[in-house]
Order: sequence, then structure tokens, then C-alpha cells
Amino acid sequence: MRWPTRPNAAFAVLAGIAGVVGSFAVAGYTRRFVVAPIDALVVRLSPGAIVAWLIQNVGEEAHLLHIGLSAVIATGLLAGAALVGQAVARRGDYPFFGAGLAGVLGWGVTVLITGEPLLAVGAAVPVAVVTGLGTTVSSAPDHSPARRRVLRSGLGVLGFVGLSVGVDRFSGGTDGDETAGTDAGIEGATASAEVTQRLQQAESQSLDFASDDLPGLVSPIKDFYGVDINEFDPEVPSDDWSMTLTGEVESDVTVTFAELTDRPTEHRYVTLRCVGEPLNGKLLDNAVWTGTPLKPLLEAADPNGECGCAMLRAEDDYFVQFPVDALEDAFLAWGMNGQPLPKSHGHPVRVLVPGHWGETNVKWLSEIELLDEEVDGYWERRGWHGTGPVSTVAKLWDTTALEDGRLELGGHAYAGTRGIDRVEVSTDGGDTWNDAELSEPLPGDDVWRQWRYLFEPNGAHDAVVRAVDGEGAMQVEEASDPYPSGATGWVRETVER
Repeated sequence: MRWPTRPNAAFAVLAGIAGVVGSFAVAGYTRRFVVAPIDALVVRLSPGAIVAWLIQNVGEEAHLLHIGLSAVIATGLLAGAALVGQAVARRGDYPFFGAGLAGVLGWGVTVLITGEPLLAVGAAVPVAVVTGLGTTVSSAPDHSPARRRVLRSGLGVLGFVGLSVGVDRFSGGTDGDETAGTDAGIEGATASAEVTQRLQQAESQSLDFASDDLPGLVSPIKDFYGVDINEFDPEVPSDDWSMTLTGEVESDVTVTFAELTDRPTEHRYVTLRCVGEPLNGKLLDNAVWTGTPLKPLLEAADPNGECGCAMLRAEDDYFVQFPVDALEDAFLAWGMNGQPLPKSHGHPVRVLVPGHWGETNVKWLSEIELLDEEVDGYWERRGWHGTGPVSTVAKLWDTTALEDGRLELGGHAYAGTRGIDRVEVSTDGGDTWNDAELSEPLPGDDVWRQWRYLFEPNGAHDAVVRAVDGEGAMQVEEASDPYPSGATGWVRETVER
């Protein structure tokens, strides 16, 4: 067996990279991109312990690791096609046949991965071109001017194409999402009068912090946190969407998007908190959501399963089990801050379950299956237990020195449907406590509040913050990691002017 030379191997890798870039050029950063299905498989095969460690220790940037690994795998598969083409070309001195074979194999590999025959050409052509370039260079005498010219021109063209694609896609390109641009849109620009009133109410009730970095009482769509099991969001046009209530029911109920949006409409403030965030993390946000209650659809289906539970399923293959009783207060949302629900937040429809961790508020909702016995959901199978009510937390997000010498501390507090009664602040490590100023509560059963506390510092201070919920229960003092049931504990920070 004759192993490929270093130049052959280098051009094979280059062909694999070119194929990945070509796929990206025609498919964009979507699920049709050759890396996307591999990434989904990598995520699903990752052991729960590793996923938990990455969430806690790497955080939101963990997705870059599995995307990088998936890109390497895709490059390797396409490079393998190039190696086969090179071997055929060397054995029979048929460079064009070898390049064509590499392209066909690259196309076949991409089709097997993505299921997109037409878009697979975007990967196949670069693989064929670079393979042909490699065999031409390899067959030329060493150090010949022709060899160097071919090499320089080929690499120059590939580099220019790759740079152009990257600039286009990441600076102004679109991936075909029918709500593209809404993440950066001006909230309320096309909102109804009711939504506009709620946005204005939230703005007027926000505390007047000295710092501009602290979020208001409604988070802009572009800043609202997003955590998904996949890096590549599903693309579900509104006209193609429907949701079915099935399983242990008296009769299946299916509703289309047009039918859903024709139902009685409400506009609710709802706050979401991620079960995987650190204690003082910032995966906590609030928005004005537009939608309709789920309860009438549940009543029409007439659940009769013995466990009183349901499995919610999404277009991205996510699934979570939930008590039916909790779903009676759930809300099917298709709007966010006066805009159509963006793809990154579940377009066209997601569910919001009051008072529960963010992972239960399924995006791209497609089915609610009523069960006869309990079944673990996606994260439960990986050791998490975040489907219960959210834990009370007071965040310390602001430490600002004022011109008059005082120090401003501030943040948000959240306790799900229990609400926030007060926030207490200590600047001596917990020996003494004072009440913080609170924003007026917004209407709704599941909404955060802002808090602010001013004091005159004297050197460094051990600041501690805790909240009391609307039922009079004090926030748990003992700190715990996010895994497996969400971070708890009093937030502590050393602060000074």
C-alpha cells in the first residue's frame, strides 16, 4: 500500500476545508450545512457527565468546542474523498478523472450527512477543484515555476473565496429565516397598542440606575439569553407549522398557526431563568410575550393518562416531561416584545410554563403527548432535574461609584410565580441587613423585579444579597452548583470604590 505524500495529504485536507466552506456558502449557518447534522450527533452522543461539566465550567462558549469537533469530522470525511481521487489519479495518471471521482464521493458523503442533493454540490465542486489542483502540483517537477504558479494561484483563489463567504455570511448574509432581522429590530415598531403600553410601563417602572449596563425590566430581543441542545436552529415557516395533542387523550387535537393566532390573544410579562447558569450568572431575562393560553386546547383533548403527565416535543428533537396540572397555566407564544417570535427563540411557536426553569419552555413546539406513565425527558436522561419550580435568586449585577462618594449596588430578583416581596443587602458579610429599593411589580404571575441599594463605603466590603419571595420564604443561603437542579445560595461579592 502506498501512503500519500505530505503534499498529497496537505491538499486532501485543503480539499476537505474547501468542501466545508463550499457547503457553508450555499447552505449558510443552517441545518443544511454539512457540519450541522454531525454536530447534532456529537451532542446526542456526549455523555451527560461531560455535558454537565462543560455547562458549569465552560458556559455558553462550550458550543464552540462541539462545533469545532464537528467541523474537523466533516473536513476529515471530505478529505477522505479527496485522498481516494488522488490515489486513482496517481495510479492511472488520470488527474481529471481522479478530481471528478473526488467530487462525486464528496457529493455522496454530503448527501448522506445532510439529505440535500442539490446543496451538496456546494461541497463537491471545491473538493473536486482542490483535488485536481493537488494532483497537478504533485505531477509537476519539484521547484518548477509551473508548479509554484499553480500552487500560488490555486491557494489565492481558495483563500479569496473563503474570506468572501465568511464576510458575506457573518456581516450581512441571511440563512433564509423568515424572521431574519427581528433579533436586531426595534421592539414595538409593529406592536399592537397593548404591547406598546406594556413596553412603556416596564420602562417607566425601571429603577434609575447610574450604570447603563444594567438591564431594564424588559430585555431587548437581541440580548435575551438563548440555550438550545443544537447549535443550528430549526427553520419552521408559520404556514407549515402545526401542533398536535395526542397520546392518552379522548381525542387528538391539531391546531395550525392560523388557527392558533385566531384564538383569544394575551400579552404577558414572563421571566425565564436557565437551570444551567451560575448563581450570579446572567441567563435570566424578561419579555412581553404575545400568545394564547394552552388550557382550552388541553380541555378539548381531554387528557386521561394515569400519571397526569405529558411529553412536550420540539422540531429540534428536544423533549421534556411535565405535569399536566402545570400545563393548565401554560401559554403558547408567537410574539416577543411586539415582534414575531424570532427563530432563535422558537419561531413560530413556543410554550411558556409559569414559574418553571427555562429548559421546560420548549421552543419550536410541535407535539404534546399525554402519557400513561412517566418517561425521562432530554435533560433528565443526562442527570439534570430542572422541571420543578425555579429557585428564588437575587442577582448582584451592578457596582457603580457615584460622584457623591456613595456606592450603588443593584440587580434583579426572581422567584417564579411566588413573586418577590423584598430584597435585603448586607455590606458586612451578613452581620447586619437593610432593605433594598425595589421596582414596582409588573402585572403578571411570573415576573422579576429590580433592586437598588446605596451606601457610603469605607474600604472593601463583603456585600451579600438575598431575596424573600411573595410567600414569605427566605432565599436558600447555602450555595449549590447548577447541576443537577439549578444554582442556589446568597450572592456574595467584595466591593469597594
